[in-house]
Amino acid sequence: MKLLQINAGIFGQDSQSTQLADHFVSEWQARHPEGDVVTRDFSVEPVPHLDGFRFGAFLAAPEQRTPEQDVVVAYSDQLIEEVRQADTLVIGLPMYNFSVPSTLKAWFDHIARAGVTFKYTETGPVGLLDSATKVRVVAARGGLYQGTPKDTQTDYVRLFLGFLGLTDVQFVYAEGLSMGGDSKDEALQNARGQIAAMI
Repeated sequence: MKLLQINAGIFGQDSQSTQLADHFVSEWQARHPEGDVVTRDFSVEPVPHLDGFRFGAFLAAPEQRTPEQDVVVAYSDQLIEEVRQADTLVIGLPMYNFSVPSTLKAWFDHIARAGVTFKYTETGPVGLLDSATKVRVVAARGGLYQGTPKDTQTDYVRLFLGFLGLTDVQFVYAEGLSMGGDSKDEALQNARGQIAAMI
């Protein structure tokens, strides 16, 4: 069994989303003691944002790539292979300004490759990643957004992952973390309970 952990919080181990993702991994390891865990922490090693040069490297035919473009594609290939090798993918997802962190979007941009992780057909796009891969998203938020129009993350993340073929996607929400009182402790405790039940 292999698990890929994606930490998108900008504050490293101080990010509530990272701490909850770490809790998920600990629970998972307790049930899969022989399992392997690969961690991508964007606060330590952010994925470069997509630009014209990188996108051009993805589009170039392999025999026409420059050495610099080969490096870009090899990096993208590595990120994709980590997803392909994982039985479970857990994403620690904070909400910044009503959206996903830009580094997570950059990771999305590097794993979405036409002909590699999705393809276009006469009936529309088809995801090429394994639909059996379990994706668990731990969303940490300062306010209360779940089920409201202000929750721009859930549908977007589910849509993107489904586009690549990853359709077994479940969310855990820890909300109201900045609302004071007992709200934070209750939200975190509830999220940990959801994680335990999920695993």
